[in-house]
Amino acid sequence: MSILEAVVLGLIQGLTEFLPVSSSAHLRVFAAFFNWPDPGAAFTAVSQIGTELAVVIYFRKRVWAIISTWCRSLFDRGLRSDMNARMGWYIILATIPIGILGLTLEDHIEGVFRDLRLIALSLIVFGVVLGVVDRMARRERELQDLTLARGLGFGFAQTLALIPGVSRSGATITGGRLLGFTRPAAAEFAFLLAMPAVFASGFYKMLDIGGNEYAGWGATIIGTLVALVVGYVVIAWLMRFIQTHSFMPFVYYRVALGVLILVLVQYGVLAPEGGAGVGGA
Repeated sequence: MSILEAVVLGLIQGLTEFLPVSSSAHLRVFAAFFNWPDPGAAFTAVSQIGTELAVVIYFRKRVWAIISTWCRSLFDRGLRSDMNARMGWYIILATIPIGILGLTLEDHIEGVFRDLRLIALSLIVFGVVLGVVDRMARRERELQDLTLARGLGFGFAQTLALIPGVSRSGATITGGRLLGFTRPAAAEFAFLLAMPAVFASGFYKMLDIGGNEYAGWGATIIGTLVALVVGYVVIAWLMRFIQTHSFMPFVYYRVALGVLILVLVQYGVLAPEGGAGVGGA
């Protein structure tokens, strides 16, 4: 992978990771469109470490409060009812479903799941679901209204992100909206919930960088740094945007992109598995 490819893909990762439009879909589509090899699941996973570091920086006060209060609550029973301590447990427990399914479906994620036709259909179907849920959902619950059951609801919604084209943020936010959380609350918990799974996946996939993978260490590091910087800017913008706007612009974009991909595949402009396998999976 060239430095130019790494910068472009890192930019795409940062722009799309937090918007409900699917970063993995965009990485696959852009690589196929420019006739680049599929960057591979390893590059995608490791570059997401950059975007999750952006979450840590942007929500640093909340992240520190959760970690510090949760750790102290292990020894101080009086802190166990504190919201930050409970959120620590909710995040840990809600991460288990995607951890189990991620390991179980690893071969499919790196193979058939990266077919552009499946990605296009995922963009369309789950875009429509996001739009319907966002319009119909109640909007009164905030983060202090989280319970274990609701936290697990977020967690099971997050498992849909294993399918490229669904969008981790889109799936988890949709789950949160179904549970009656406001857009900002659903988005914030979705971003916080993603951290353990993304960091674990990224560090696990580091073992695959180099060797038969298309993206080497140099390109992966550059892409990750670009994703961090761009991701921070996108988080800051999105959290302001959803204070007064719905997710409908992203729904329209998802449907339009999905239809465009299907048309390009149908007419042979894009190969459905274009680049797949070059990265080693």
